Amino acid sequence: MSLIKSISGIRGTIGGRSGDGLSGIDIVRFTAAYAAFIASNGKVHSNRIVVGRDARMSGNMVDKLVCGTLMSMGFDVVNIGMATTPTTELAVVGHNADGGIIITASHNPGEWNALKLLNTQGEFLSDTEGKEVLRRAAEEDFSFAGVGGLGKEYIDTTFTAKHIDMVKALPLVDCEAIRNARFRIVVDAVNSVGGIVIPRLLKELGVEEVIELNCEPNGRFAHTPEPIPENLTQISELMKSGVADVGFVVDPDVDRLAIVMENGEMFVEEYTLVAVADYILSNTPGSTVSNLSSSRALRDVTFARGCSYSAAAVGEVNVVAEMKRTGAVIGGEGNGGVIYPELHYGRDALVGVALFLSLLARSGKKVSELKKDYPAYFIAKNKIQLTPEIDVERVLEAMKKHFSDASVCDIDGVKIDFQDSWVHLRKSNTEPIIRIYSEAHTEEMASKLAEEVKRLIRQSI
Repeated sequence: MSLIKSISGIRGTIGGRSGDGLSGIDIVRFTAAYAAFIASNGKVHSNRIVVGRDARMSGNMVDKLVCGTLMSMGFDVVNIGMATTPTTELAVVGHNADGGIIITASHNPGEWNALKLLNTQGEFLSDTEGKEVLRRAAEEDFSFAGVGGLGKEYIDTTFTAKHIDMVKALPLVDCEAIRNARFRIVVDAVNSVGGIVIPRLLKELGVEEVIELNCEPNGRFAHTPEPIPENLTQISELMKSGVADVGFVVDPDVDRLAIVMENGEMFVEEYTLVAVADYILSNTPGSTVSNLSSSRALRDVTFARGCSYSAAAVGEVNVVAEMKRTGAVIGGEGNGGVIYPELHYGRDALVGVALFLSLLARSGKKVSELKKDYPAYFIAKNKIQLTPEIDVERVLEAMKKHFSDASVCDIDGVKIDFQDSWVHLRKSNTEPIIRIYSEAHTEEMASKLAEEVKRLIRQSI
């Protein structure tokens, strides 16, 4: 069993003993701690908290525990049912709520679930705020309401439609161009909530034909849900038959977008943000932000547009903070997460789909032709499973010493920049692993760099 408490929320495998996995007791404890934090921060104005969830099989059970706990803490609950992470974020603002909880383990397999915690702006809690929730949970620093102070539950299933309308209303979403392009599109929603929202979005944007793959929101994931190439063989094979102009793949909570080209090859999730950002910059110049593990291609296209780029530590909250600091017009993460502040400060695959299709329609190109417009980089994404005997800090210090002649950044793990390549090592916020990302101009060079680092890690262990 696993239970991980981090800046990305509380996530774990369902069941087990309290504290070992995400048991019912843990769900109640962390939800109560969050409610107590919200009540104590002096910013309560509506006494409402929004709750949404993805389609994973444990979602209904966790939803009942979360909503019941929030009501027992004296808060009213606005339950929006099965909804994407960005939809839930928008619903917090739309309902003038004091916060929100998204029940989703994002890209983790089906045995996992999680609580993602939002503030009154519909954005993730800061590191300091998250630590306060963890403290309250550890010390059970919360108190339940008496019968006269119990909250109520309200059901609102309208926010998916509202989210789609907001995306369509964005000035750079060109519905007419998309409609005139008469696109045929395949959608793989891994049998989660994306199967509800993405086909509907595409049809409302004017897409001529939508081919649904794994779009039944039953939580029985048809493949490993992280939208990376090795998990996307089914849609890749389908695209090779020439059935569509582009394929879209989303993760279970629809905050990440991967794109499959018309020839069945991956556009590569790193380039989702690169392409969308280049489109935005061509119309509204400004600064951009991504995290340290994202491709240099964003930096390159930003500089080519005469604009400024900066990097943040991994984690959506860190990217958002840097975007606000720099006034960025577009940002996100290289995992297919697009953050467009014109709508909201959250990774949003609906926004990514609409902006990418607007770019594609206006360009008149095939997706494979569009890809050639961007700098060529290859990222190798590796990982090492953590065991009790692995001292992560010792490993990172060893890497800093070994590569001391290079440019080293240690604001989030260790990133080593070379002239034509880089490697980033960090402990995952969401899984018990060390992530090792490396990038170079060729796949062979990126893989070779990763293998050298893994060899050095094994030596240090």
